[in-house]
Amino acid sequence: MLAPMNFLVAGSIAVLVLLAATLIAAVRRRRASNAPSPGANGGTATTAATAPSQPSPGQAPAADGATVAIALHRLALSAPQLAPGIPPGHERIATQVAHDLASSATQTHLMPRRPLLLPQLLRAVNDSETSRRELAGIIARDPALAGDLLRLANSPYYRMTEKPIESIDRAVAVLGTDGLRKLVASAVMQPVFRIRTGHFARFPETTWEHAVRAGVAAETFAAIVDDSDPFTAQLLALLVGLGTIVVFRAAMERYVAQGGLAPSPDLVAYLIDTHGATVAHAIASQWELSPAVLAALDEQSPGFHSDGPSALGRSVRLGRLTGALAVLRAAGALTDEAALAALLAAGAPPRQSERIWHRLFPAA
Repeated sequence: MLAPMNFLVAGSIAVLVLLAATLIAAVRRRRASNAPSPGANGGTATTAATAPSQPSPGQAPAADGATVAIALHRLALSAPQLAPGIPPGHERIATQVAHDLASSATQTHLMPRRPLLLPQLLRAVNDSETSRRELAGIIARDPALAGDLLRLANSPYYRMTEKPIESIDRAVAVLGTDGLRKLVASAVMQPVFRIRTGHFARFPETTWEHAVRAGVAAETFAAIVDDSDPFTAQLLALLVGLGTIVVFRAAMERYVAQGGLAPSPDLVAYLIDTHGATVAHAIASQWELSPAVLAALDEQSPGFHSDGPSALGRSVRLGRLTGALAVLRAAGALTDEAALAALLAAGAPPRQSERIWHRLFPAA
């Protein structure tokens, strides 16, 4: 049972996982052979660096969080390759987006509001002593949440009979804990469903999948590896996904406003890597989350340096990496063995990493 947290909100979900393991040395040799050439400024410091074309089935991304992020960007943005930094001719868009994300007026427009009932619902979902009737009572207080619950319970994945599920109490019973966490994640990630763009059609689906899988993995790392708060780890993984969505929306709005300039996947990847964690921090601050939570989000920034990550920050970082590997694995872009090798190279403990991977791909 979680300690009371009147500042927290949000949750997570998932379905998926399978075992595997391979030699880190082999991945490192592959990484060396596929290393990108230096950019125009003499390095590849940005996380949206040049990378090989879309990986073929079975190919492992290098055991490096930045390289895995590149592969995920290529998948989400349908980009065979990504060049580092800001592409020529798009400097103004980059400057405007950075200004928008730092402006309080723009933040009011872009930043998602805290879902009001989620703190109570999440505490109840994570409390084994909460009854089904109590859960149904919380959900019934929010018509939108109740509607989402019934839609989810009547989806082909959950409904096992021809008779529709029409009561909240019955829907709670059908969904179970994992289904309710999926409901919570849907409520937190609503902005992903409001993205309307003629470009990068795969981005919303990939971002959603990464966020929810990362939430499940972060929760598990927190519970069995780092002895930190699993609920908070789930929440932070989702918040980083929200930060990604906000940056994407800001970029698309600027491209539309300027007109005549096709959105660049290179710039979108660069903006997400540069501003995503910072925007997640801004969302968490608006939601009045604790200093420890804000510090853990700071640790997700690409350039963050410290004597060592906090337990919570490490759980979120490994959860996000695991979520990215899971998305790539589901897309056939790498094997289970390669994914596990990448986790081990990132410092994840072997036995627990296998267990977490099994949870993500139980039927793979």
